Amino acid sequence: MLDIKWIREAPEALDRALARRGAAPLSAELIALDEQRRAHVTALQDAQEKRNAASKEIGKAKAQKDEARAAALMAEVADLKGFIQAGEQTERELDKALADALAVIPNVPLDDVPDGHDETGNVVYRTHGELPAPQNFTREHFEIGEALGLMDFERAAKLSGSRFTVLKGGLARLERALGQFMLDLHTTEHGYTEVIPPLLVRDEAMFGTGQLPKFAEDLFRTTDGRWLIPTAEVSLTNLVREEILDEKDLPLRFTALTPCFRSEAGSAGRDVRGMLRQHQFNKVELVSITAADASLAEHERMLACAEEVLKRLDLHFRVLTLCTGDMGFGSQKTWDIEVWLPGQKAYREISSCSVCGDFQGRRMNARYRVAGEKATRFVHTLNGSGVAVGRALIAVMENYQNADGSVTVPSALVPYMGGTTRIG
Repeated sequence: MLDIKWIREAPEALDRALARRGAAPLSAELIALDEQRRAHVTALQDAQEKRNAASKEIGKAKAQKDEARAAALMAEVADLKGFIQAGEQTERELDKALADALAVIPNVPLDDVPDGHDETGNVVYRTHGELPAPQNFTREHFEIGEALGLMDFERAAKLSGSRFTVLKGGLARLERALGQFMLDLHTTEHGYTEVIPPLLVRDEAMFGTGQLPKFAEDLFRTTDGRWLIPTAEVSLTNLVREEILDEKDLPLRFTALTPCFRSEAGSAGRDVRGMLRQHQFNKVELVSITAADASLAEHERMLACAEEVLKRLDLHFRVLTLCTGDMGFGSQKTWDIEVWLPGQKAYREISSCSVCGDFQGRRMNARYRVAGEKATRFVHTLNGSGVAVGRALIAVMENYQNADGSVTVPSALVPYMGGTTRIG
């Protein structure tokens, strides 16, 4: 959420940021809402001061046995009391109107984010490794998995409908191995604290990280009003909601391997074959909570942590800087890691690392205290995939497939596979 004080001081900056995201200017509308709220609050405060002053005068009038003046003052106090009671309800309504308007405004992109309308405006930031030479036996992951009898979409559809998968045997273990390998790497070498968080969260948590109110249709909701997390970012980031931290304890770095649930309402018809776009998938998430002056350096660090997963698996990938038209609602800047899938002959996203500034901290009311300062500041937050486990499985299957239909296990995963070096 953006700061209304900043919007009042720099309305042109907000409108420029919205224009870069392809949105209409909103500063005048927001300032008008805030002016209405501020004027009403001022009138309410004046009425409260008049009531207090009149109440004191009643006592004086009675002491002087001036019953007529006392009666007039009592009538004035009664009128003011009625105005104040109605005014307090109006104040709540005006506060909500402003908060609701601010809640759906996206974050302000950093200056170095490229402008663009959609994914065609993204810019390659760097590339790792060489593009693998094409092989005449190359197939897509679902062809490999079905031929092995270890990836079953038909039975998954019987259980749950489309966009679900049943993994069995060696592929089930390979996916589990990938998740454990990532967790071990991030906790033992990258300094993240492992967390097993709730998968069901309340409205406030979804609001804190920006999924609500704008993106409710992309989520799954339970009958008791809770939400299934679309990413562990929601649970991990909200660990600090409504708290005041000490700057000396920052940064906080959390990681979790969880199922994620997305209705994918906006992607009908895309990637209907295979595991690329599922309603349920596993992902290792990275979240950092930092001080304001440390978040950009933490962004570089987080990207390097996610890249290391793919480097250890010896996979070719590239990093893109997302343009203003393709970056997420709460992001100031996002890097996407795209891994090469030879079966598709295309790069596909496997990680997205974003710095959000104080956008989520403000929504969560999560702050930190700097030594020697009385006022508190909102924390800065970052999140990234470290990485999407199901997509890592796809990448391994397609890049390590053999002519006989088997899949070689990357050396980094062999210890997690009980020594197994090949799935056939």
